[in-house]
Amino acid sequence: MEDVLAVYERPYNDKCPVVCMDEKPYQLLDEAREPIPMKPGDIRHEDSEYVRNGTCSIFIFTEPLKSWRRTAVLEHRTRVDWAEQIRILLEEDYPDTPKICLVMDNLNTHNISSLYAAFPPDKAFALAQRLEIHYTPKHGSWLDIAEIELSVMERQCLGRRIPDIQSLRNELSSWSTSRNDANRSVDWQFTTADARIHLKRLYPII
Repeated sequence: MEDVLAVYERPYNDKCPVVCMDEKPYQLLDEAREPIPMKPGDIRHEDSEYVRNGTCSIFIFTEPLKSWRRTAVLEHRTRVDWAEQIRILLEEDYPDTPKICLVMDNLNTHNISSLYAAFPPDKAFALAQRLEIHYTPKHGSWLDIAEIELSVMERQCLGRRIPDIQSLRNELSSWSTSRNDANRSVDWQFTTADARIHLKRLYPII
């Protein structure tokens, strides 16, 4: 916990920016019957029955101090999927940045070995050398700022039925672009000093 909090207290460094990532499963749902549009004096009516169109995985990367985020919607969340998203982060989002300080949870796919599962050894090694990884502790995913972004996404964009992956991609692209253009970000306030007071129960008694 203190390791992640120390990362958040660093001053901004464009040579090694702090980027947080997270992912979540999402169920695609379609309407079983066409909704009745709202009209003056009456709300929109939707049938409680719906059609399941499978699941997908939403990835999000965010740099809080730059008020930037990027989303991706994939059919799966395998090691290769994660590795490809890391490649995009390093080679397309930050092509000229020497190193990325990456904060994420310790899911079994979120590690350097996934790069070797996806790319030849020389490329995997080159990508890994540009990462400085910091994991949130077990049961401590609340420390990942990307999880807060996912919560905002849930409230602002996902609280309705979205039938297919392409529609979801379009919706999330619009959502992330809108937040980026509006310079929205997470104002993280919790520090190591706060943790030692408010989470004192987590520390050993000496």
